Amino acid sequence: MNTAGESFRTIWLSPDDPAIVQIIDQRRLPHDFVIADLGTWRDGASAITNMAVRGAPLIGATAAWSLYLASIQSGGAAGPVIEAADKLMATRPTAVNLRWAIERMLGVMAKLSDHDDLIGRLRAEAQAICDEDVEISRGIGEHGLPLLEAIAKRKDGETVNVLTHCNAGSLATINWGTATAPVYLAQEKGIDVHVWVDETRPRNQGSQLTAWELAQNNVPHTLIVDNAGGHLMQHGMVDICITGTDRTTRSGDVANKIGTYLKALAAAANNIPFYVALPSTTIDWTIHDGLAEIPIEQRDPREVSHVYGRVGGNTVETLTVGSDTAISNYAFDVTPASLVTGLITECGVCEASEVGLAALFPDLARQAND
Repeated sequence: MNTAGESFRTIWLSPDDPAIVQIIDQRRLPHDFVIADLGTWRDGASAITNMAVRGAPLIGATAAWSLYLASIQSGGAAGPVIEAADKLMATRPTAVNLRWAIERMLGVMAKLSDHDDLIGRLRAEAQAICDEDVEISRGIGEHGLPLLEAIAKRKDGETVNVLTHCNAGSLATINWGTATAPVYLAQEKGIDVHVWVDETRPRNQGSQLTAWELAQNNVPHTLIVDNAGGHLMQHGMVDICITGTDRTTRSGDVANKIGTYLKALAAAANNIPFYVALPSTTIDWTIHDGLAEIPIEQRDPREVSHVYGRVGGNTVETLTVGSDTAISNYAFDVTPASLVTGLITECGVCEASEVGLAALFPDLARQAND
């Protein structure tokens, strides 16, 4: 993923001040590219809660860097860092990477002696989480690429049309993205690929984030309203659906941005493959039944009642409903494994099932059973 011709990451340590972590404030896109400073762990928690950062892998990385900042604030004392971890764990309930990253950082702390450099070790671990995520996302792209190559071959080089939902691109990870990684690699190989981008109400991650980053990388794309996907599928205008996920059960159920389930239903009705791209860090090996066990976040009704946009040179929020209208704002839904054609991971593509995931990640499956 590039922007303005320069390779970038979505979160990084300030080159001028090792006590500052920097992020792209995604709330300001696509109109303004703003880099925000995180100087305390509370800044990191606010960025997660207020969606300045989004996407399960990036949320996890932000939590990891926040604990590094907490260690600086505490002067290297462990107690305040553990307290910060408890607070960070509660910022977003659905994305499992948050818990995974915090537990990984706490695991490093647990192995340290009183004389070890807590600040330095947490900094190194947060950096390692980010470095690994870049390689994981590229691995997802490499394993998803053959799916697009096969479609291109079947269509004798005609355009491969991919439909995605929400933002599972570079902005949701550290770089490359999950659902977009195969698209970027297909583009590198000269495949004629086009992406249908759901606007993804109510936060419009598709129109404001996915469309922006595809444009930055010169990937042909077309923005559509959320309810247009079924129509496109009925008329043969979609070859494959690829989405991301915020949490995947060991049985292959996936929780993703609200509306994903409807896309999967439409794909099944029209015999279109529906794939979910995910890093192994997004698998929750502790649960089987996504509908019963994955907590579904309900967010501020204002996200539904107001829209964000630009009027002239100013960015504004506009009320679109009557003030007496009751509003429900479920942020995620669960797509059962039965509707998922396959899971694209950094270790390969598998069926959406416990058997499929265990075959790719035997060590993780074994640890979950111990």
